[in-house]
Amino acid sequence: MVYKQWCSEWLNCYVKPQVKERTYAKYCQLAEDHILPEIGEYRLNELSTNVLQQFINNMQNKGYASTTIHGLISLLKLSLVKAVELDIVDKEYSNYLSRPKAQTKRVECFSIYEQRKMENFIVFIDKPRYFGILLSLYTGIRLGELLALEWSDLDMRKCVIKVSKSCHDSWDENGYIKVIDTPKTHNSQRIIPMPKQLVPYFKVMRRNASSKYVIPGRTAYGAGVRTYQRFFEKMLIDLGIPHKGFHSLRHTFATRALECGMDVKTLSEILGHANPTITLNRYAHSMFDHKTSMMNRVGKLLRR
Repeated sequence: MVYKQWCSEWLNCYVKPQVKERTYAKYCQLAEDHILPEIGEYRLNELSTNVLQQFINNMQNKGYASTTIHGLISLLKLSLVKAVELDIVDKEYSNYLSRPKAQTKRVECFSIYEQRKMENFIVFIDKPRYFGILLSLYTGIRLGELLALEWSDLDMRKCVIKVSKSCHDSWDENGYIKVIDTPKTHNSQRIIPMPKQLVPYFKVMRRNASSKYVIPGRTAYGAGVRTYQRFFEKMLIDLGIPHKGFHSLRHTFATRALECGMDVKTLSEILGHANPTITLNRYAHSMFDHKTSMMNRVGKLLRR
């Protein structure tokens, strides 16, 4: 059996029933765009370490990011391990591959000045759609989670938000649909304390709401992901703030929380990370201004 045939069978029989629709689509795209054109015609027992390593090296030479290459290796490994389990082939060789070093992606967050500028504008303009940005700044909620929030997920009395859903854009034969799904991971299902300072704004929004979704849109689906991203980008342009993605609001929340002295375990649970190590590795280096301030406080001992 050639790998192209096995990959199709593996994706449809063993992957599709077990993963989210978006994950399945991503696997199919990776296979069709990168793996199958290069090694799809090899027989399974021909996929030696040398063949697989040459494929990985070619991807590196083409300039693909290390995260993309690690994703390709993971897909290859999963498919070949399953082939071994089913006795379709005797052995797989993905464990012996030399992988590119993972590149640490720089965490981008807004400065305190930029954050204040956004907050003042949102409170001044007082329009419901803008308050999703404020909620992200003060809870670290992901964009898909934010746009899936229904009013029933907000408990104003207890000041908590229940995150149990996420969403993404999709299209069918009738046009756009907003797909509601479970959050990114099991740990992403969580209860987030809501800063009490936000509650008055959302109480007013709730009284005037015409949609079940907290962040309204032009249709009953509420705001779409790409539409809200463009909405956010336009706000930054209007305010003269350099472009950063919507996810930078989450990074900003995490950085401010650490600067305020929040412990990493608490922050990890609020963000929905699997463990505090992920949080620490991602954000410890993004607090340079705070580190400088702390070092200067230590330095004051010298004058004393």
